[in-house]
Amino acid sequence: MDIWLPAYLRQQPRERQETHLVLTVCDHFEPFHDTDQAGALKAMHDWHEGWTKIASQYRDSGGNAPRHTFFYPIEQYEPQVVDSLARLCHQTSSETEVHLHHHDDTPQGLLQSLEEGTRQFAEHGLLSRDAEGKLRFGFIHGNWALDNSDPRGCNCGVNNELGLLRSAGCYADFTMPSAPHRTQTRTVNSIYYAEDTAAPKSHDMGLPMKANATASLRDQGNHLLMVQGPLALNWKKRKWGFMPKVENGELSGANPPTVMRLELWEKFCPSVQGGPAWVFVKLHTHGGISRNYDMLLGRPMHQFHQQLREWASAIPGMNFHYATAREMTNMIHAAEDGKTGSPGDFRHYLFRSNSNNAG
Repeated sequence: MDIWLPAYLRQQPRERQETHLVLTVCDHFEPFHDTDQAGALKAMHDWHEGWTKIASQYRDSGGNAPRHTFFYPIEQYEPQVVDSLARLCHQTSSETEVHLHHHDDTPQGLLQSLEEGTRQFAEHGLLSRDAEGKLRFGFIHGNWALDNSDPRGCNCGVNNELGLLRSAGCYADFTMPSAPHRTQTRTVNSIYYAEDTAAPKSHDMGLPMKANATASLRDQGNHLLMVQGPLALNWKKRKWGFMPKVENGELSGANPPTVMRLELWEKFCPSVQGGPAWVFVKLHTHGGISRNYDMLLGRPMHQFHQQLREWASAIPGMNFHYATAREMTNMIHAAEDGKTGSPGDFRHYLFRSNSNNAG
């Protein structure tokens, strides 16, 4: 908490106004967690059964179904499992991005892993492409250790990871927040460009994205866009009766989404500075683990989608939009370019899905 609390205390909660709230769930999706291929395929069966029901029942303010973004570990590639995941994504407008666990790696090893992993995913119709046709991807680092940021010196090994990710086609990183882990950055509740300094944890600080001011950084290979989720103190949930609990946007079996949490996300999640009142709520989960996906596919998530629509309908001027990580990034860049109106109009602004089923 000593890392991030000062920045949090300097931040003012957002006052409610006419708002478009963009909701994205970034899943550190590990179906091989503590299991074998049979267990991973069972997890995929459960997701096919449960997620298609959710996607068919609920709609956002623009009539779009819930989306889910599966950040699948490229080091755990297995064709049958990824094929099942691709079919689920294509059926439900969900998407798959890149997750990676590595240790004592080298720049060459990282680039080889990214090249092979993205090629394999693209063969399943996954990931996205930019206007020049280059393969692009979102990224989450395993064990939170982006850019060799673990103070123990483990779970990465590559000090210039941000620049290498960018050169390999990464359009944004979605790893943060990692609190209470020590890899947490001093920057919180922000959308910003982090410059690769060739030192560990280059993303600790960066340049906040601003409308009509920072778009030139998209083309600078030493800067990577960082999209953070919420990090706040929840005074309505207390530990030992008096200590506020930390809200870090995690969805788990023990901590399902609720309207109470949603109201914190609305107050503290970032917008593009000087841009429209579009609030970008990036949540995270580990949805390949049954104790979590039982919640994500079960009654608590059904209740949340019902309550979300009721909550938004009761607030004048409130609209909410389900989005994948790619769609959210497109909306973010549209705001950076001074676009206004509904963020839902900009789902394919810069990066289009590699799937033939993209809308």
